[in-house]
Amino acid sequence: MQYKISNGNLTATISDVGAEVISLQKNGCEYLHDGINYWQGIAPIMFPICGRLFGGKYTYKNNEYEMILHGFVRKEVLSVFDASVDSITFIYKSSDDSKKIYPFDFDFLIKHTIAGDTLTTDFTVINLSDDDLPFALGGHPGFKLPIENKGDFTDCYVEFDEACPAKKIDFTPTCFMTGNDTLFSGEDLKVIPLKHDLFDDDAIFLYDTSKGITLKSNATPTTIRLDFKGFKYIGLWHAPKTDANYVCIEPWTSCPSYDNKIDDFSCKKDMFYIKKGEKFNLGYAITIK
Repeated sequence: MQYKISNGNLTATISDVGAEVISLQKNGCEYLHDGINYWQGIAPIMFPICGRLFGGKYTYKNNEYEMILHGFVRKEVLSVFDASVDSITFIYKSSDDSKKIYPFDFDFLIKHTIAGDTLTTDFTVINLSDDDLPFALGGHPGFKLPIENKGDFTDCYVEFDEACPAKKIDFTPTCFMTGNDTLFSGEDLKVIPLKHDLFDDDAIFLYDTSKGITLKSNATPTTIRLDFKGFKYIGLWHAPKTDANYVCIEPWTSCPSYDNKIDDFSCKKDMFYIKKGEKFNLGYAITIK
């Protein structure tokens, strides 16, 4: 089922499958990928992992489990917890079935809110287990390019709020980490011009950047900004070795597995851990101006 929220200026359509935003329009113009060409996603949400697990597996307390890329919640039908004209909250509650994949009791709430020119996505994780709850969070919004169908893909670029000595995760050809991260460029990073061959080796994931990034174009003054305070990583991606008509800007709190290593969820890199009864809140915002 699909739901719409709007303030008369900005309108978002959200699917109950994964609470994924499948359309974001301003003044009748669409700013998200169509989910058809090159990639079937639009703006999936990641929980309880970001990226892929080596062998599609992980361990916890000497037991082995399997989990799909980016976690299983993005494929599940969620219930509406609360709704208004300009806001909607979905909830996923753990079950006997989910504990075969992820052996914890938890509630996961996803709230989408429109105010002014901004769509905010807020996450709440509630640990209902006796053990500490390990998890990661991420967004994967794909933005239609060129912006407003004006100019070309190569007219577009991303700009960080501040120039920073950003580090780039080094990946294997199968998209697992090597641990040999490097500076993205020889100088502080401020602007990345977009070109299709930028993604020939798949995604670019950076850290030690500013927590605001703006998608801009030389062909239109309209901009798409993403604020991601609290997320360690920011990724850029489109389908490799294609002339795809979108770019994903992805805030992640964690990262994929190391190559040839099956993760232990009791100590996986960059996971959050909250105690029984605790709540965790985090979110990101997309602004179109």
